[in-house]
Amino acid sequence: MIYRREIPVEFCHCDPAGIVFYPRFFEMVNSVVENFFLEAVGYSYAHVVAGGNSVPTVHIEADFTAPSRLGDRLSWELTVARIGRASASLKVQVPGRLSVSVTLVWVEKNGKPAPWPDEIAQKLEVYHA
Repeated sequence: MIYRREIPVEFCHCDPAGIVFYPRFFEMVNSVVENFFLEAVGYSYAHVVAGGNSVPTVHIEADFTAPSRLGDRLSWELTVARIGRASASLKVQVPGRLSVSVTLVWVEKNGKPAPWPDEIAQKLEVYHA
């Protein structure tokens, strides 16, 4: 299954030439991942943090293939590439524009990685490509 989210390119995303400034893509990727957890996994980041846990990004890698401009509507897609004991690698992309690999780790209250809670692992599996 593929999680989808549309994000419009706004003025705040762009450099003076009206092209998305690349660090803003990482903010959009985080928004896609955060909303994936809320809408598809059923665990908002607010819920995760309120429980004393976190899901930090420990690795991110991007390939940019075409510019995005002010006024574009970017159709993002997210799939789970790999599910580990305490980590998961996600592929987040706008086909034809950019592809990003993101690795997250489930971290518990003690600040150490721990296995994904079963209910989260099961939802991640649904989006495993």
